Amino acid sequence: MSSIAAIHVAKSQLGLDDDTYRSKLASITGKTSTRDMSEAERQKVLTVLRGQGFGPRPAQRKDRATGKYAPKLQSLWIAAWNLGIVRDKRDAAMLAFVKRQTGLDHTRFLSDAGDAARAIEALKGWIRRETGNDWMFRVRQDCRPALNDPRTHVVMAQWAIVRERGQATGLLGELLVRMGFPVDFGELSGDQWIAVMNDLGTLIRGAS
Repeated sequence: MSSIAAIHVAKSQLGLDDDTYRSKLASITGKTSTRDMSEAERQKVLTVLRGQGFGPRPAQRKDRATGKYAPKLQSLWIAAWNLGIVRDKRDAAMLAFVKRQTGLDHTRFLSDAGDAARAIEALKGWIRRETGNDWMFRVRQDCRPALNDPRTHVVMAQWAIVRERGQATGLLGELLVRMGFPVDFGELSGDQWIAVMNDLGTLIRGAS
């Protein structure tokens, strides 16, 4: 890439409008056009722009979920993993599931709400079928808000699994006490929710 092209890429990457860009060139070299500069002057401009954040962007890993709908899909996929439904918690496995549902190779291509809903609802449906809990991820008007929280649904489903296996005697209470949590689910922070689900998930996967 020529130095002129590199400067133009830097302009775009740093989000410089034309006036700011010209002013910056003038402050560095006294010239407002790269074509009027010597190569040494253009390299000086590039040095300054690199110091202000211009540079190669990290290559996007194809096995990492990205995009508007990725966080929702990731949270559901990890829930399925902590319920012992999926055996591979990596984004790559989730991306393969999304492709089967939508035909799209990656979550970054999920720009249509309909495609995203199809993948999300398919994952919710799989979790409901595997756990036998048709109420999961459904909002009930006669419940207090904490009981409509999807995280509550996951923990309740996990709790049913360990109870059925005879592993549940005092387990959740022990987890909450050991971690210093309040007993009321509605008072748990996001990190505490994750810790409870992960601990129960470890137990479920270890016995499966």
